[in-house]
Amino acid sequence: MTDTEDTAWSYAPPATLLGALERGRGLGWALALADRAAGAEAVLDCLRRETRWDRGVDERADHHAYLVRELGLPIEPLSAQLDGPDEEDSERAQETLARLALLGSAPAREALRRHVREGEWWQETLSVLANTWPTDWWEDLGPDAVRRLGGERPDCWNDEPWLSWRELLPARESVPRARRLLRIGPRTDRLLAALADPDTSHGERVGALHTLAERPAVPVELLSLVPELSNAGRDGSGVRALSGVRRAVRRLGPLAAGPAREWAAGDLDWLRWLGVQVLAEFGGTGDVPRLVAELADDREKGVWCGPMIVADGLARFGPAAAEAGPLLRRFWQLTPHSYERPSYLKALHAIDPGTAVSLLSESLWDCESDARLYAVRHVPLDGRLSSRVAELRDSPVEEDELREAAAERLR
Repeated sequence: MTDTEDTAWSYAPPATLLGALERGRGLGWALALADRAAGAEAVLDCLRRETRWDRGVDERADHHAYLVRELGLPIEPLSAQLDGPDEEDSERAQETLARLALLGSAPAREALRRHVREGEWWQETLSVLANTWPTDWWEDLGPDAVRRLGGERPDCWNDEPWLSWRELLPARESVPRARRLLRIGPRTDRLLAALADPDTSHGERVGALHTLAERPAVPVELLSLVPELSNAGRDGSGVRALSGVRRAVRRLGPLAAGPAREWAAGDLDWLRWLGVQVLAEFGGTGDVPRLVAELADDREKGVWCGPMIVADGLARFGPAAAEAGPLLRRFWQLTPHSYERPSYLKALHAIDPGTAVSLLSESLWDCESDARLYAVRHVPLDGRLSSRVAELRDSPVEEDELREAAAERLR
């Protein structure tokens, strides 16, 4: 990540107001409301720049919209960002303003509707509105949207809102779809032989691997070939698994655990990581030390993408994985990759439900909807927490599954 001057920046310490807000933790919410002036400054700072580790999966829009409402912040900075020259900045503003409108902000609603009629990133805005708002909030924008197209095809013509407006678009000749031919694959023994032959081309090996992975039963003989099923990375990042290896191995389930222990102890990075993934999903309690060692290595190296897979595996063992508790708690506190935080929460709760109570309480205000959902289902309710669960039950921003879970808890 870089700031506006392209100089490297790092996340603030996780226990500070800014650090907790950057990571989307519920702690940031609590600290912001405890010192509203400092909270307002920190929230506005986070709105101005990208704080997600992975903008494709990390959530912030709900969290930021809630905070803007709770702190009574003006929406003008978001409106200016919506109309600014940077598409990614505009996208963040679109998502936050769309949630603010659902929370009752008429100015946020009008700012987005105006942007559809006049703004630069109007098609992206329409996609956000169609996926977020009730239909009657955006359906009347159809004539304005078609006018702005000027006879061109919409960018996402096969998605909403264009599906609802199909009759408003100029008629186009339909393009006949290519007919899919059913291909009967070769025998399993020939596919295995092709994978074992070093002279088989890369494309043929990948094709053979995917064909095997689609068979009703993946042959166990594939396991002995796995260490050779790699190729040199095209971007210079080194050797990696052939496409389809993990899926094929995963379908073998517990049968793959034995070889996976050998892979996980080896020196080949891609094979070691494949072994760890198999052990996380199908290993036994004897594999806990290996999984904990993987977590410790990730923590030392500052790896944020992937430890959730190990955490999900450790959750299966409950109290038998107690030695992983301190590491999991540090990942939960430190990770900027908020998408992974629900996995650490679930693992800590499975390992020691008593000490996870404070994490469950904080997670009712987490930026990640999966964290909020898990907390709603498991947090011990008292007066304050019951009020928060009731707020989530009644919030138009939350998904139906979370609202239903909240209603069930409150019964």
